[in-house]
Amino acid sequence: MKFRPLHDRVVVKRIEEDTRTAGGIIIPDTAKEKPQQGEVIAAGPGARDDAGKVNPLDVKVGDRVLFGKWSGTEVKIDGEELLIMKESDILGVLEGKATTTKAAA
Repeated sequence: MKFRPLHDRVVVKRIEEDTRTAGGIIIPDTAKEKPQQGEVIAAGPGARDDAGKVNPLDVKVGDRVLFGKWSGTEVKIDGEELLIMKESDILGVLEGKATTTKAAA
């Protein structure tokens, strides 16, 4: 099934984080928080302004994005858990390779 979001909405698939710490400790599912990073897998055409002109979105399919903890609506499409959110719920686009922000001890 294909899903096409309307207006300024995007469909995001969460990117699972590593289940081990830097020291090798495995984090159980019950202790993990849901990731706040994801990949845009579908995007609407954009929001309309007061004049009726469509303003295109700043994000595109394939972008890796960072979003708020409680952003979006969780849905299940074809057995896959996805988030549908407005573009304004996205905090920013991650560029380059993934790196850790914690300094090595």
